Amino acid sequence: MADYYEILGVSKDAGKDEIKAAFRKKARELHPDVNKAPDAEEKFKELGKAYETLSDDDKRALYDRYGEEGLSNAGYSSSGPFEYGFGGLNDIFEAFFGGGFSRERENPNAPRRGADLRMNIQLDFKEAAFGVEKEIKVTHEETCSTCKGTGGKAGASPIPCKTCGGTGKIQHVQQTILGSFSQISTCPHCHGKGQTYAEPCPDCHGNGTVEIEKPIKVKIPAGVDNQTKIRVAGHGDAGKNGGQPGDLYVVIFVKEDDYFIRKGNDVYTYLNLSFPQAALGDEIEIITLDGTKKITVPAGIEHGKMIEIKGAGIPYIGSSKRGSHHVIINLSTPKNLSKEEKELYSKLFEISKGKKHQESILDKVKNSFNK
Repeated sequence: MADYYEILGVSKDAGKDEIKAAFRKKARELHPDVNKAPDAEEKFKELGKAYETLSDDDKRALYDRYGEEGLSNAGYSSSGPFEYGFGGLNDIFEAFFGGGFSRERENPNAPRRGADLRMNIQLDFKEAAFGVEKEIKVTHEETCSTCKGTGGKAGASPIPCKTCGGTGKIQHVQQTILGSFSQISTCPHCHGKGQTYAEPCPDCHGNGTVEIEKPIKVKIPAGVDNQTKIRVAGHGDAGKNGGQPGDLYVVIFVKEDDYFIRKGNDVYTYLNLSFPQAALGDEIEIITLDGTKKITVPAGIEHGKMIEIKGAGIPYIGSSKRGSHHVIINLSTPKNLSKEEKELYSKLFEISKGKKHQESILDKVKNSFNK
């Protein structure tokens, strides 16, 4: 365990005000609501233990003289104030110092933006490559047309919410070693408005919004790939108190193709060649994203080599530029040979053996001269 003074970042002769200020600063940095590092919670607990000790004169004197072991021998708990959980940062400062951040209380009737929504859709390979317009059905919250979002029946007047007393907030108290910690959440009855209606709207039942399903058209640009997100502004849930609606995010998933293999903006296909085609070269018609195309296979091409067709791949999103189409050569070994084919391959085999024998003699001559 690190030294308590080091944890707080103060010297050993620091006064109480300096220790308090150091704790407030470090708490803002390390509280898990703010700091998402994996060790943030552990460090925050250590910070609480350090402050609890150094802000108490008796504990500090024991710690300065005997360390943590001295505190334990004197009967003080070594668990720290946050061993069994902690509330929000503002609640912690209220419990420690009698006041939190200097900020105004939120107005429960202020406009609030609606929630964003997510929808997954699946596209065929070529739809993703060249773009498409899709009609999708979205289920979301819209402002109730009957009460215009107030939640009350026509002509009814609002009354303070009985659950939260008109504040729009509910306070939950949690007991810890240091005392009570409060956590504030939105009132579930009035949804943060602070007021309700004795006669709620018959269509939305006082919520101010209704859930509906409606079709919308989404333009998918050319070149999208798996996990590409398309933002459709204003098609999320309705806002509260006149706030703006949220957005809809359409997440793309692309089906694999039996012929094309995609890597980034390039596509790859295999071309099966016979040995004579590979040895002598050929002109072959292949399928590309743009239809059929003739390509020239150079003589002597080897298995695994690629022929590149530039500009025949996947378009870059928002650009006229495209990737390449790479044709991968796959040499096919012939099977079920006819009598005539066997004779031809036998002749070819004998010729190739003779060439190898000649090359071997030449190598021996060259090696003798080199010696």
